[in-house]
Amino acid sequence: MNSIAMQRADEVIDLVALLLEHADPAAGTREEIAAVAERVAIACLGGNHLWQDLHFASRAELSALMGRWFPALVAKNHADMKWKKFLYKQLCEREELFICKAPSCAVCIDRPLCFGPEEA
Repeated sequence: MNSIAMQRADEVIDLVALLLEHADPAAGTREEIAAVAERVAIACLGGNHLWQDLHFASRAELSALMGRWFPALVAKNHADMKWKKFLYKQLCEREELFICKAPSCAVCIDRPLCFGPEEA
């Protein structure tokens, strides 16, 4: 892990655990799945969109990765929320922390930030 990931190790551990809970065991070996989960978790610490922090050309590439390795999360993200926001929302819900401004995404003023198109 890099120095930022070391400082935020608890966050990385939680994200890895979330990803592993939703991993497809047929996608690869346990080591490969763990490596992909760790890479995605560490990239979540970056300041850009997750696909950018993973150095992908587009969000579609990230969605393809998620679909291969973590299809259960893809199924949960039925509204196509941006991946980093979705992963952190999942962590918050696990801890019963509901920090959203509105009772549902449909009426939230920040909806375009979570579900809108991503600029490159």
